[in-house]
Amino acid sequence: MTDETAVRFGIKTTPMHVSYEDIRRVWLEADAVPEIADAWLWDHLLPVAGPEDGQIHEGWTLLSALAAQTGRLRLGLLVTSNRVRPPALLGKMASTVDVISGGRLVLGLGVGGTRQPPGAGGIPGANPAIAEYAAYGLPLVPPGEGIERLAETVAILKGMWTRDVFDFEGRHYRLRGTRCEPKPVQRPGPPLLIGGWGTRLLRLVAEHADMWNVPGPPHNTVEYVAERARVLDAHCAELGRDPAGITRSVQVLVSYDEPATTRETVGRLVDAGMNHIVLNLPRPYPRGVARRLADEIIAGRHSSDASAARPRITA
Repeated sequence: MTDETAVRFGIKTTPMHVSYEDIRRVWLEADAVPEIADAWLWDHLLPVAGPEDGQIHEGWTLLSALAAQTGRLRLGLLVTSNRVRPPALLGKMASTVDVISGGRLVLGLGVGGTRQPPGAGGIPGANPAIAEYAAYGLPLVPPGEGIERLAETVAILKGMWTRDVFDFEGRHYRLRGTRCEPKPVQRPGPPLLIGGWGTRLLRLVAEHADMWNVPGPPHNTVEYVAERARVLDAHCAELGRDPAGITRSVQVLVSYDEPATTRETVGRLVDAGMNHIVLNLPRPYPRGVARRLADEIIAGRHSSDASAARPRITA
């Protein structure tokens, strides 16, 4: 069982069918609630639920605006699609947001849209990436290629953030004379979070990530999350890496009407070894929701020193 004093909490506001003003309000509320350590957006270009013509805000643009208006929260996207932006462009964007935030960015990355059958990975329904990627002229790739591209992106990001001039020759990406100035405030770069649950993806987490994130209830059961964590542990053992060096992060959909149910789910996930809980907020967002979460769900479980619990870059 994870020591409760090590558990850190965040919130997630999916910028779909909700106004910028409401998201901004929740983030500013959370910035003043010390029990909440971080705040997250996501990375979609079309709504994945509800009316197809509903509004949705682009994640990194919105993140930059919120980074400029908050002062304490760690922040990022759960998770950035590796298929939407070229890796070097993403590295430049991330460096800029880290500077704007004063060194508070956590770079969340995922494979992005791939050619998956309906219901793959335990999430029901049709693959939402099909319509989204067609609408924005983005090609879907096989899952194996998606993981290869993600691995190359990680290498490119680390090179951009640590070298003055950078060349890269990979199977999928090639760069010549890449420069990234200013560098991120955090050295050698923002902590890297990789999201997903496939076995090949978890190998990449074991090799490179500071944090691992996976959707929890209602998308995946607590038991499934625990089983995937054991797969990650096995990869770490093969690589000779201490699995305790990877923060275990999970998303939980909040029930405003039954906070005790959410709290019970959080407790089960903590018992299963997860030490970073992201409370995913349904829309519309009640006034004072950040304080409510702290009092009704987080109370008694947050770290007394949130800054000490921040993820660290490991060698």
